[in-house]
Amino acid sequence: MSRNDILMHSVIDAIGSTPLVELSRITKNLDGKIFAKLDYLNPGFSKKDRIALQIIEDAEKSGSLKPGQTVVELTSGNTGTGLAIVCGIKGYPFIAVMSKGNSIERARMMSALGAEVVLVDQLKNSVIGKVSGGDLELVEKRTQKLVKERDAFRADQFQLVANFRAHYIYTGPEILKQSEGKIHGFCDFVGTGGTFSGCAASFKNYDSTIKCFIVEPVGAAVLACETVTKPNHNIQGGGYSKRDLKYLKPDYIDGYLSISDKEAIKTARQLAKEEGIFAGYSSGANIAAAIQLLKGPLEGKNIATIINDSGLKYLSTDLWK
Repeated sequence: MSRNDILMHSVIDAIGSTPLVELSRITKNLDGKIFAKLDYLNPGFSKKDRIALQIIEDAEKSGSLKPGQTVVELTSGNTGTGLAIVCGIKGYPFIAVMSKGNSIERARMMSALGAEVVLVDQLKNSVIGKVSGGDLELVEKRTQKLVKERDAFRADQFQLVANFRAHYIYTGPEILKQSEGKIHGFCDFVGTGGTFSGCAASFKNYDSTIKCFIVEPVGAAVLACETVTKPNHNIQGGGYSKRDLKYLKPDYIDGYLSISDKEAIKTARQLAKEEGIFAGYSSGANIAAAIQLLKGPLEGKNIATIINDSGLKYLSTDLWK
């Protein structure tokens, strides 16, 4: 029986089990296949709903989150949206702390879902729509302050193992089941590293020959040990020049791919026009990276990747101008 055949107790039950779709139009002139996991179809329109639910449920089970306690987390908007949904259903006040550089749609959505949204000014040399590592540091400082002031639970997506677990337990196995295990490669744009690590660990446990590639912005490929020349890139939700991502293990990583703003935008627009999938910058980067793999080391193979969030969250940005 499909989950769509039953009455759900709340929208939380609708998180996960998203479709896997072959992008046969984008790959029509390529030798190989791209399988896209449509995580933008989660209730909060992003893959981050998964970790929001896992973080809260793990904290409830461990006792680190008390009934009615305030939850606080920094966000580029997606994790915050997921936490707003989960906390609202479960009865926890939630404060989302976000840089003013992120798209305003995200702040409005979190507010509509009941979150208290705290917007943090960017550095003087930063540009709206382009959040740098320095901007994120300012958000982190404000987040730490609020946790102390409100005696809150920190839903720390960069540190809590629930981020990894959500994708290791669910996303990776879902992709394997939906593809009948017929994938040879995987790529994902790295923000916290949770999706990449969780899926990569799941895939390699199943078949150690599956190749897993980290996707980063051109000019901010710090995980590939490149010099950062473009901290103010367009691809929101990652590329923050953070090296200390807790769950990125060397055994999971088979290579690195860099995608420019132009490539991410072009591919996201192509994805919408040719495949009917209306997604954001990082999803465009993921598909562009998968195309790179089919044109190079994984020609003729099957590549899995994630559609991270909805294009509706970027209507005020350059993505759709």
